[in-house]
Amino acid sequence: MNQLIEDRLGERARVGAGERAILVGLDVGHRADWQERESIEELMELARTAGLTILRTVLQKRDRPDPAFFIGKGKADELRALAAKADAQVIVFNDALTPAQARNLEERIQRKIIDRAQLIMNIFAQRARSKEAKLQVELAQLEYLLPRLRGWAETLGQPGAGIGTRGPGETRLAQERHAIRQRTHALKEQLAKAEQERAVRRKLREKRKIPEIALVGYTNTGKSTLLRVLTGAETFIEDKLFATLDPLTRQMYLPDGRLVVITDTVGFIKKLPHQLIPAFASTLETAQTADLLLNVLDVSNPNLFDHWRTINEVLNNIFKNGDRPPMLNVLNKVDRLQTPEDYQRLEEARQTIPHSVVLSARDRVGIEELKGHIPEHLPTGAA
Repeated sequence: MNQLIEDRLGERARVGAGERAILVGLDVGHRADWQERESIEELMELARTAGLTILRTVLQKRDRPDPAFFIGKGKADELRALAAKADAQVIVFNDALTPAQARNLEERIQRKIIDRAQLIMNIFAQRARSKEAKLQVELAQLEYLLPRLRGWAETLGQPGAGIGTRGPGETRLAQERHAIRQRTHALKEQLAKAEQERAVRRKLREKRKIPEIALVGYTNTGKSTLLRVLTGAETFIEDKLFATLDPLTRQMYLPDGRLVVITDTVGFIKKLPHQLIPAFASTLETAQTADLLLNVLDVSNPNLFDHWRTINEVLNNIFKNGDRPPMLNVLNKVDRLQTPEDYQRLEEARQTIPHSVVLSARDRVGIEELKGHIPEHLPTGAA
């Protein structure tokens, strides 16, 4: 196989529903076993969300990643034999690969190679619905692709023999880089225009003194379900990661008669590609300008407290240049609790996570209590 991991269209960085995949993780020893296990479980959920068929997972322990092959040449050879035997079409790595590592792995294993960042961007591309979200995803993918374009002479013809000359592959590579930069510039201009339009709408709400509430939290914790229950809005709900990508704003009346607007946001996740953080500024901006954050946590998830820490890390990064709005923590999915360990985790969460309300958005249990607490946490000026 002479093709490189990514061609000029980035097609080799894409995955399709039904493709057979092997997932690969690298344990470098500085993380606890439960952290590595959770990270692999999350990769499995990402793969399922992307529509991949998971054949098996492979975990290797090393002191540090191999500069050339990430997992080492010997392990790459083992993976090649395993992929051939299992008839795998794609190998998904749980960490970011350098362009050189990706190229070396694909040439060694003879299968399509993608990393966690590319997998997440694939999911975002599949699930984006609004024009703005599609533009944001395309921008993120192009920014990820640009430094990975390489080796055109290998597939488009031999380079020129003379000193200082350029072969057809090199010329095509330069053309593609120029085209990507032009498209990136155009996307940024369109997104800037969309941001100006959002700013106008935001100023109108501020002028009308309507408090803003942002639903935040880890992905797949029930934010969209809660939005539907609170406001009666029709929202897209699916038990998969990143079911919601586009910010969705709806109105709700509080028990005291005040009108507020609530916005659903894309869920947080570990190792989110940094290209997607600025690309989804519209979602993060909603949290930045909110009067109150409703942080939705899945209390049935054994990794609840790790998710709680991740959310606070992301929020601290978002609000590093300003004060964070008040936050009310929603301990959702209490209807899924079954074992004594589940109820022990709930009790611990109630004691350690401040300003928390226990509810089941699916069963509409605890909703009125939540509505009653919201006015208490809105700033005095948000009236």
